[in-house]
This record gives sequence, C-alpha cells and structure tokens, in this order.
Amino acid sequence: MDERDIREHFLAQAKACDGLGSPFTANLCRALAKVLDANTRTGRAVLGWPGDARADGLALRVCGALHALVLTGASERLAMIYPPNQTSVSEIAAVLPEAIARSDEQIVAGLAGAPQTNEIARSAMLLPGFLTIARETGLPLDLCEIGASAGLNLLFDSFHYRYGDAEWGDPASPVRLAPEVRGHAVPLGGAINVRHRAGCDIAPVDGADAATRVRLRSYVWADQAARLARLDAALSLAEKFQPLLVKADAADFVEKALAARQQQGGALVLYHSIMWQYLPRATKDAITATLEQAGREATAVAPIARLRMEPRDPTKQWAVLSLTLWPGGETRRLANCDYHGRWIEWIG
Repeated sequence: MDERDIREHFLAQAKACDGLGSPFTANLCRALAKVLDANTRTGRAVLGWPGDARADGLALRVCGALHALVLTGASERLAMIYPPNQTSVSEIAAVLPEAIARSDEQIVAGLAGAPQTNEIARSAMLLPGFLTIARETGLPLDLCEIGASAGLNLLFDSFHYRYGDAEWGDPASPVRLAPEVRGHAVPLGGAINVRHRAGCDIAPVDGADAATRVRLRSYVWADQAARLARLDAALSLAEKFQPLLVKADAADFVEKALAARQQQGGALVLYHSIMWQYLPRATKDAITATLEQAGREATAVAPIARLRMEPRDPTKQWAVLSLTLWPGGETRRLANCDYHGRWIEWIG
C-alpha cells in the first residue's frame, strides 16, 4: 500500500467510527490522515506500513497507542483534546504533531500488537447461539474460544442480559448487557451447562496486570464510557473466575482441542468474534480443514459446533452470527448484529 492508500484507510476508519457511535475517534482518524508525515518514526512506520492496513487494523493501532498515553497520564497536552472535552478535527490536528513527536517511541511500540478490545457486549450476540447449541444437542458445552484476548467472553454465563422484556443470567452480575432487539424476539429458552472452558490468543492479555489492563482499555474508543465501564466490570469478575487462557497459534489450539475432546457427553463449541480478519490465510485454512475433518467424525453424543460473529460483507456495517453444527455440517445464519453488541436482529 502506498501513502495515499494509508491515508484513505484512516478516512475509511473514520466513517466506520461515525457509524459505530464514536465521533471523537472518527475525528481523530481524520486528523491523523491529515498530519502524519515522515518527520517522526510514527509517521514513517504508519505511512510505510508493509502489510494490509485494513486487515491489520492499522488506524485502530494508532488510536490505541494514543489513548494509552492519555490513560497513563503520559501526555497532558493530548489529554486536553480527549473526552470529555469536545474537539473538532482541526483542534485535534493542531495538537497531534507535537504530541506524536514527544511520545514517538511509545507510539511506535504500541503499533506492534493487533487491537484487542475484548468487547464484552459481544457476549450478548453470542449467548443466543450458545443457547441454540444447548437446546439442539441437549448436552453440556465444552467451550473453546480463539482470539480470546483476556478471556472475558469465556465468562458470558456470569453476565446478566436483557433483550426487550426478556432476561437471562445472573441478576446480581456487575456486567449487565441490554442490546436493542430488531426483528424477531431473541429465543432464550433452555439452560446452559458449561463443562469446560478454555481460550487462546497469540498475545493473551493478563487481566491481573496493570500495564496490560491499560492496553486493553486503550483499544476502547475514548468517547464510549459505557464500553469502558463494561470492560472494568468484566475484569472484576475475571479476578474471581479466572478463565483458562493459553498463548497459542489458533490453528494449533483448535487441532489440540479437537484431538483431546471427550467422545461422549458434551458438545465442543469453537467460537470467535471479530478476530477472523486478523488471522493469516494459512491459519484460517488450517482451522477450517481441521474442523471439517473432525466434523465428519462427530456423533450425536459428541457433536461439534462452530459459532461465529464475524463480518461477512465488507460493504455492511454489521457482523453475522452463524452456526455450523456437526454431524451434518449445515451452516445457518442466526442473526445480524452490531460489531460492538449494541443491537441484534434475530433471523434464526
């Protein structure tokens, strides 16, 4: 990608942020598109990015690195243009060059990792899928999440949910999710019994470590206070119920999980949300092939499910919740849903 492509990427991300309810991050991306240049290491690293900027979440990496400076108090000048202050693109652009120059090394270091929001509200999109699997198999669930970040969505059954007039979960939970329901009512019948849960990430986040908590919070858009509050509440839960989280390549993790699965009495559920785009093609192909092979050997007493909340059409500003269940291997579209879990449109 050339420099023009990179700047267009930031403008495209700004448009996406507008649609996802973050006007500040949209303006920040527009300002970055204007001011980034070769006078700093940050500018050179971004404008000369060697990979696919969109697939790598480049704009979000930069926004996260800048937000981390604000969260840690490392840049008072930068904090002045951040929420709760109201600032325009021109006001942000006036401050950015000096702020970037002063924290050049820290920002470049922050570009190294892919964005990890561990967005808790995505559990409200996934829950109806887990319930569907539990109802249709009648078995306990063995959960395997890839791209699990801090593993917070592995704790989905410790949250409280409201879909219109219907509720599910622990009414005393500090994590309370209430997405807008569009279309059909979301089916919440049945019970979920989680027998085992584990997740992997190529760079897992230790929620107990202060520095990594800052990194996790930095990827939440600064003008979305409710998302930050949800994250903090989920982190407090994780201190009590620490999920099993391992550092591993997603393809290796899936292969080992399928090889070690019990052959009766439970449904193995591989799931992931808004992370598939960050995987290399070889990793995607390996996971798909491993699942299909295991699916051919699945039985009614040891079924395998794949639950996905991922974009299906790059022209749309929403994700699709889909379910593949073996034996059989049929894939069904269950719902359309907001990337950040603000709304769900149940299709079934």
